[in-house]
Amino acid sequence: MTEIVLKPGAVSLTDWRAIYRGAVPTLDPSCKANIEASAKAVERIVAKGEPVYGINTGFGKLASVRIPAEDLETLQKNIVLSHAAGVGEPMPVAVVRLMMALKMASLAQGASGVRPQTIAMLQAMLAADVIPVVPCQGSVGASGDLAPLSHMTATMIGVGECFTPHGRVPAHVALVTHGLAPLTLGAKEGLALLNGTQFSTAYALAGLFEAETLFQSALVAGALSTDAAKGSDAPFDPRIHVLRKHATQIETAKTLRNLMAGSAIRESHRVGDERVQDPYCLRCQPQVMGAALDVLRKAADTLATEANGVTDNPLIFAEDDTALSGGNFHAEPVAFAADMIAMAVCEIGSLSERRIAMLVDPALSGMPAFLTPKPGLNSGFMIPQVTAAALVSENKQKAFPASVDSIPTSANQEDHVSMAAHGARRLLGMVENAAGVIGIELLAAAQGCDFHAPLASSPALEAVRALVRGEVPHLDEDRHFHPDMEKAIAMVRDGRVVTAVAGATLPRVSG
Repeated sequence: MTEIVLKPGAVSLTDWRAIYRGAVPTLDPSCKANIEASAKAVERIVAKGEPVYGINTGFGKLASVRIPAEDLETLQKNIVLSHAAGVGEPMPVAVVRLMMALKMASLAQGASGVRPQTIAMLQAMLAADVIPVVPCQGSVGASGDLAPLSHMTATMIGVGECFTPHGRVPAHVALVTHGLAPLTLGAKEGLALLNGTQFSTAYALAGLFEAETLFQSALVAGALSTDAAKGSDAPFDPRIHVLRKHATQIETAKTLRNLMAGSAIRESHRVGDERVQDPYCLRCQPQVMGAALDVLRKAADTLATEANGVTDNPLIFAEDDTALSGGNFHAEPVAFAADMIAMAVCEIGSLSERRIAMLVDPALSGMPAFLTPKPGLNSGFMIPQVTAAALVSENKQKAFPASVDSIPTSANQEDHVSMAAHGARRLLGMVENAAGVIGIELLAAAQGCDFHAPLASSPALEAVRALVRGEVPHLDEDRHFHPDMEKAIAMVRDGRVVTAVAGATLPRVSG
């Protein structure tokens, strides 16, 4: 298994993506000195006996309650147990692993007062594939992702459940089985572990990584649909896009030109085609998809910064033994980034559905109704287009900005929250919906190109059509459509559509 060495504060999106895909993270040894200095600073702060939030006081609205020294360990244990109050289905294991790695890298920057052995527990659990069972609901994105991170932390002290290579088991059993002893948390450690934006950030990054594959697949499907409809590549002429000056629009148009380069289908109607302009779903792909790419890249920049930040509270400055309370746990940047990704994913799917609708309409496509040789007796692609419309409509509802919502918590002490957790958690479902639309478009576009035989599309697009036809034959007569759709959707989700066009460079969103 691939190992990724994390340099806290300077981890690339490429590395975060690798961890999400299964790589095992370890910490760069150079961070050890900062971790130890921060932990010793907490020891000195405790020894002074002065009230410091979260170290020897209660939490939230109870910050004015002093906690005696003999109860500090109990204080940290209690905050973990009381805050582990999430509900809902467990987070996907891949997202939990990413969340743990994000927390590990944040704590390792030496501003959280956490001991080396506590951070080492996170690393050891990841290495042993002992992954906490974390309910996915219960965070409002400030004061940090308290409930889900508390469930993560609870497993480190032997409470809760973990997914392991041997199944889902009680946390204390999982730890002992893998040679790990449950932690006893020191001063501030419980608060440091459960405070922060790592739940929201992990979900947002997962959504970003999946959206990148979706975006690239959609460009490929859009180019294939353009050929299936005998659409023009003139709208992709670079002179058009240079005049508007948006770099991502220029890049997207170039990609579409390259994908269609060498298409005999395109050459067959370059002269004598009576159509003056194609529908927007074909003609405006550079404008729409370029704008989506721009938004995704801006979200990627925000999340790259957030993933390398320290977001718990209070923060420890070892140089003068200062603990400063602030608000880095407020996940507003993540909420905005998640909303941007949601809008882009929604539009990618929406444009794809319009291309499907165009292909099945004989008045627009010039092909048999619903792409079946015998319309009437056969329904062809009639209902797959309806399914695509349903998925797009669902994504439109999900795309409403989460960041504009807020609800006061903790007896109005935490009176403005980000809802980043909601905004980020919806992304994987939205990408799944949009991937369903792209998968249906691939089938429709391949079917459309079949009608132009013996003319072939470009080498890049023919490679994609061969991929599709390798698992889904041409639709002559109606058959059980669901298995065909599942196969095509899987090609989108697992990136095979992207890798099929190895000769064509597709835009990257991150890293």
